[in-house]
Amino acid sequence: MATYTTEIASDKLISDNPIHQRLLKAYIAAKPMVSGDLLEVGCGEGRGVEVLLDQVDSYLGIDKIQEVIDKLKNKFPEAVFQQAVIPPFSDLKDNSYDTVVSFQVIEHIQNDRLFLEEIYRVLKPGGKAIISTPNIKHTLSRNPWHIREYTPKQLEDLCKGIFEKVEPLGIGGNDKIWAYHEANRKSVQKIMRFDVLNLQYRLPAFVLRWPYEILNRMNRNKLHQQQGNSVTDITHVDYTLEPSPEKGLDLFYVLHKASRASRDL
Repeated sequence: MATYTTEIASDKLISDNPIHQRLLKAYIAAKPMVSGDLLEVGCGEGRGVEVLLDQVDSYLGIDKIQEVIDKLKNKFPEAVFQQAVIPPFSDLKDNSYDTVVSFQVIEHIQNDRLFLEEIYRVLKPGGKAIISTPNIKHTLSRNPWHIREYTPKQLEDLCKGIFEKVEPLGIGGNDKIWAYHEANRKSVQKIMRFDVLNLQYRLPAFVLRWPYEILNRMNRNKLHQQQGNSVTDITHVDYTLEPSPEKGLDLFYVLHKASRASRDL
């Protein structure tokens, strides 16, 4: 049985519902954009496999956790799953995939440029990648599971150094979503007022992970108790694909690799 941390939001824990729906929205937003041979980098528990599978000719999901890979192989026999620690994507050939998706992964990667270069390498000419990551402008506290988070411009500049075309979008929400986010912000501020020495930014990440996990779980449970239906009634429909990444809780970028003809010009 899988153990769900707050970093891997569950579709089974009611208090995780707003985060689960937010993460699911990325797959639903990506669905009309994917085609052909699809690679998902960091497929996790397989939240979006079912959403994307009928849109593509083939699906390969890679993730570092072997237990997760074994579970997904049994659940989705029509797809392919491989264990891999990335980057680089050592077992994947150049110019192999029409589409690559990677949601909420790049913030965990030490060498983020190599990560994007490897996505570019395995894309076919004319292919596209779709990535998402938290917008640091709406982050409520330091997340010790993340190597870094990005402003919209920081991520756009990084991607433009590798891909020929970058479409910067965002995953935002309606009034219901922003009301939940505001309640969450106030709740987190009440917890963080005890951090008078600003230890969340001074201590090494590994020291903070389990205190963060405990406090984050307590906070989500508290919000569920206080907000009730405001937590349970949120669906992916309440999240929106925004034309401006500034309006996004998450950054959602579509990255294009030029066709051979375009690159020859």
